[in-house]
Amino acid sequence: MTDPDTTLAPAGAAHRRAVVIGGGLAGMLAAAALRGVVDEVLVVESDELPDGPLPRKGLPQARHAHMFWSGGVHAAESLLPGVTDRWLAAGANRIPVPTGMVALSSQGWFRRWHDAPHPATHFVIGCSRDLLDSVVRDLVLTGGGVRVLAHTRVEGLTGSASRVTGVRVRRADGHEEALRADFVVDASGRGSRAPRHLAELGVRPAPERSLDLGLVYATRVFRAPEGADGSPVVSVQSDPRSGRPGQSASILPIEDGRWIVTETGTRAGEPTDRAEDFEEFARRLRHPVVGAIISRLEPLTDVAVSRSTRNTRRYYERVRDWPERFVVLGDALAAFNPLYGHGMSVAAQAAAVLRDQARAHGVDAPRLARRVQRALARPVGAAWDLAVGQDVFYPEVQGGSPSRRDRILAAYVDRLVRTSCGDLRMVKDLTDVTSLQAPLTALVRPRVLLGAVRGTRRPPLGGPPLTARERALVHHTDALT
Repeated sequence: MTDPDTTLAPAGAAHRRAVVIGGGLAGMLAAAALRGVVDEVLVVESDELPDGPLPRKGLPQARHAHMFWSGGVHAAESLLPGVTDRWLAAGANRIPVPTGMVALSSQGWFRRWHDAPHPATHFVIGCSRDLLDSVVRDLVLTGGGVRVLAHTRVEGLTGSASRVTGVRVRRADGHEEALRADFVVDASGRGSRAPRHLAELGVRPAPERSLDLGLVYATRVFRAPEGADGSPVVSVQSDPRSGRPGQSASILPIEDGRWIVTETGTRAGEPTDRAEDFEEFARRLRHPVVGAIISRLEPLTDVAVSRSTRNTRRYYERVRDWPERFVVLGDALAAFNPLYGHGMSVAAQAAAVLRDQARAHGVDAPRLARRVQRALARPVGAAWDLAVGQDVFYPEVQGGSPSRRDRILAAYVDRLVRTSCGDLRMVKDLTDVTSLQAPLTALVRPRVLLGAVRGTRRPPLGGPPLTARERALVHHTDALT
């Protein structure tokens, strides 16, 4: 997936070049954001990008379930028109929310509202991460203006504390060189070395917060039952304030007639990599529905385990005298517990912010990078508060205890979730925020506050809201009631 011609035209007034560090989803969307603003976008990638929907080295979390929320999908569509149709044509599923979800929240089962007018308020794209990334890569790299420099590692930034002028790279053969650039974006993911690179230029360090639950992910892919097209996501979530380790599991329909099943557990409650433990773990959750469903399915893979799940946020927007022409986004800026499915959506929204600012002002506009970095704090902050506001309550979490603000926010969110389990309008308001289509402040609008005070309009469900057809597909058992 690398352009075989790696001859690099000199950057400068006659040929404007942006360098993007990292060829993952965030990097490709950043490249799409800058295409057309500069003459060339050069994506510097330490590995070889696969040709097609295949695993990518350096992305172990790709083996687990990924849901791309509608707030992120809309941003990706604005960057790459037609990308949603391309995902669906390749086999991805557009799953409506709440009608396409069988979900046990910390406060009870969400209703699906099949009989309500216009019940689908939001959606997720369900497919493998390999397929999702490959469609984006194809659209970005076949659209012109973007090239990949593979097997190349960024060793540092060039320039000064006031302005970044390019990157220093090392090729696979050990050759080192400096690549000049008119703009640089770090989208290199959780392993970003931006803090070190900035320190080498004399930039003062950014405040940073990290929250580690010791979360372990275990995933297995199963063959879906015959006739399972249109099946819902099935999810059993934990209760962060129960005092017990957080354990959960989900079933996500993906392409090629497969279901991907991911289990998670915090410290003292981790799933194992043993196939014989997989079903039993799911049966021991707050409800055994996931274990009951997969008990009759054919496994297609072994159990894949990942532990790269720490919440980390770097507050680059707070750095005074931020250098010109350098922006950090994606997991390099904020890496979230993958349980909430917000990382990809935040990366897409960040790329859209970069596109809008770069087009409006040009990459050489004074203080553009600082303006972008501050604007990115909004989508990042919403996802961060949603994740950390829950995770900080799990036992044995490392990185801090709940603050008074955390406790107030958590109690209010619990009330909203409990009310949403029996109120369509409230579930829409809540999903506006969890899908990242509205800011967190939307949850304190007068109508939402009044709804939370009023409480749920219907009694709680006693079990998973599976339809008769769905029960028949998975061979209904008593465990599904």
